[in-house]
Amino acid sequence: MCGIAGLYYPGTPKPVDPARVRAMADVMAHRGPDGSGVWTAPGVGLGHRRLSIIDVEGSPQPMHGADGALSIVFNGEIYNYRALRQELRARGWAFHSDGDTEVLLAAWAAWGPAMLDRLIGMFAFAIHDARANTLFLARDRLGVKPLHYVELADGALAFASELKGLIAHPLLRRAPDVTAIEDYLAFGYVPDDACIVAGVKKLPAGHFLLVERGKPVPAPRQWWDVSFADRASGTPAALEEELRAHLREAVRSRMVADVPLGAFLSGGVDSSAVVALMAEASTQAVKTCTIGFTAAGHDERGYASIIAERFATDHRARIVDASDFGLIDPLAHAFDEPFADASALATLQVCALAREQVTVALSGDGADEAFAGYRRYRFHAAEERVRGLLPAGLRAGLFGTLGRFYPKADWAPRPLRAKTTLLALAGDGAEAYAQAVGVTTPALRRQLFTDAARRALAGHRAEDRYVAAMRDAPARDGLDRAQYADMKIWLPGDILTKSDRTSMAVSLEAREPLLDHRLVEFAARLPASMRLRHGEGKWLMKKAMERYLPREILYRPKMGFVTPVSAWFRGALADQAAALAKSRRLGDTGWFDLDRLARLAEAHRTGREEHGRTLWQFVMLEKSLAGLFG
Repeated sequence: MCGIAGLYYPGTPKPVDPARVRAMADVMAHRGPDGSGVWTAPGVGLGHRRLSIIDVEGSPQPMHGADGALSIVFNGEIYNYRALRQELRARGWAFHSDGDTEVLLAAWAAWGPAMLDRLIGMFAFAIHDARANTLFLARDRLGVKPLHYVELADGALAFASELKGLIAHPLLRRAPDVTAIEDYLAFGYVPDDACIVAGVKKLPAGHFLLVERGKPVPAPRQWWDVSFADRASGTPAALEEELRAHLREAVRSRMVADVPLGAFLSGGVDSSAVVALMAEASTQAVKTCTIGFTAAGHDERGYASIIAERFATDHRARIVDASDFGLIDPLAHAFDEPFADASALATLQVCALAREQVTVALSGDGADEAFAGYRRYRFHAAEERVRGLLPAGLRAGLFGTLGRFYPKADWAPRPLRAKTTLLALAGDGAEAYAQAVGVTTPALRRQLFTDAARRALAGHRAEDRYVAAMRDAPARDGLDRAQYADMKIWLPGDILTKSDRTSMAVSLEAREPLLDHRLVEFAARLPASMRLRHGEGKWLMKKAMERYLPREILYRPKMGFVTPVSAWFRGALADQAAALAKSRRLGDTGWFDLDRLARLAEAHRTGREEHGRTLWQFVMLEKSLAGLFG
């Protein structure tokens, strides 16, 4: 895994200062502590920080083709690079390294942008083609690896793996974007189609950008999408066997490395499945690690031990304090943009534990999105069945009236939040799902924003992107549409951002075999009843793994990392929540009603209301604004 950065002048090919490119790359040294490189030519500069994984002694970057016409910087791994190298060698390409980077150069020379369809892996890369006078930027199908870019005042297109790489350029105009703050308060992260720094863009997952000299920078072009519109045929037994084959191939292909490799093991279905298949494919004990929590009822070490013993892994566990809020500042620095998924604290800790022994760790990320594992899919599917039984007008009148008069109980578990459910049933399914995945409601956001902020938003509403994604989804039913929207918005914006930043913060490469695009495409074709059946998510995946994993692992309630932010703001961090109302950085924006925020913090502290997640959002937002804008 690596960090990449660069500059390209689409107009006049101005000289590029190597020191400027080096500064952009070096600020991301955590992504690549094993080496660095910078190359410049008229109108272009490429920078690289390397974490050596494959061909450790070779494959320095930036890498150039034999005649010097092609140059590349690359972040990621191409898992089928050996097969591609054989095919390209047969076409006459002479290889001088043993890694996957040179394969990308040859693939560009052979196929141009169509090369992307042949790649299996996670990647973000830039190829400069001196003959064609082009710069080609590309990002993997699901957005595992990030890539930010911006057009600067001097005409340059600047790009970098992380936002801090662009911030290192002195010509970047740093001003916060209020629409991104609306998005962040809605979801707890800044989605991939937005950025907290105005003018900065993220290359969307499954897109490329081909910039030609003498032409304006175009819009990105989509080269891949997942479709839920088709249904696989075959018996459940046949589909189960096909799924096992996909799982085996996805895991085995990601075990290629010239450095120590291991896996995260929580004892949940997904990480346990990955470890089981790693053990099946390995000739030596798989290195696994897990963290346990001091919080009662959230310690999964016992379940992880069951899997570790079953597959004789080289296992390590460590207890961490669920109230370790001392990591807040390092976490804010790692993400640049505000990021309020509090499980990132635990993810950072398990990454640090893994890095003590390995350089590459396989994770179980992605199965919940692909196979409908989240509880919210169960709720949404049930609500959609009710919506299908009654006309919209009748639903709006009946459930809307009941919902308005039902007492509000945001503190209760979702099954007991009848007000939320009744109001959701009264409206459109996409709108209801968009709010179900949110953190701070539209009504509360309106209260927290000033008139100036509401004017600046000019009607922009965060939930509209979810509504649009579900409306336009290549899908057959409500479950399909919810999963599709999550894959386009939640997965790259939250889950994969969290995985990338926390692993790269400690120079660890995280790989997600359950996001192999062939596996994801297979899952999308499954009948809905094979993803979600009788309230059981990931139904076919669990059936497929029954020969590997005990039922107490497969069918136990989902837990996940827990960070007690609500308790923090009624205890150790109560003063910090109260101090938000006096924050210079929040106040300087002119966008927040700080008196309302103070009342919200006090209502939470006394237990009258529940606002822990919103307060956490503002703590992380304040730190991000201070780090980015001073």
